[in-house]
Amino acid sequence: MLSGVRIYTSDNIWRQILMDLGATVSNDANLTDLNFDELNIRQPVTPIELKAAILAAADAGHILAEIFGKPVMLPRLQSEMVVLLHKTGGMTASELKVALGYAPDATTHVVDTAVYQLRRTYGHDFIINTNGVYKIGRL
Repeated sequence: MLSGVRIYTSDNIWRQILMDLGATVSNDANLTDLNFDELNIRQPVTPIELKAAILAAADAGHILAEIFGKPVMLPRLQSEMVVLLHKTGGMTASELKVALGYAPDATTHVVDTAVYQLRRTYGHDFIINTNGVYKIGRL
């Protein structure tokens, strides 16, 4: 029901409910699509109402519009990466891999490829790398 949504909550009961609904529950609010604790879900709530509230809050469109100054559509992986870099202020390649669902030591070029594609589209200074940490630069 919530597969693919990364959520943070400090409440153990909600953690179990969200996992049962298929969400990935994280211990770090910065590496998630949303902080469930900030949603202020009032009980009782039906599973459909819960899903609707979570999916509406997980929409990264408003964050992307803030970054780009206008509504944009990016492929899922690029969108997740830009939102993560914006929310955290910067991440290493291995941190990005973990946040995107890969093992930190996985031999994949997913981060490099996404960075290349974003730079090709929005300019070399859009994603900067300082001492191994990727950050949002300027458009």
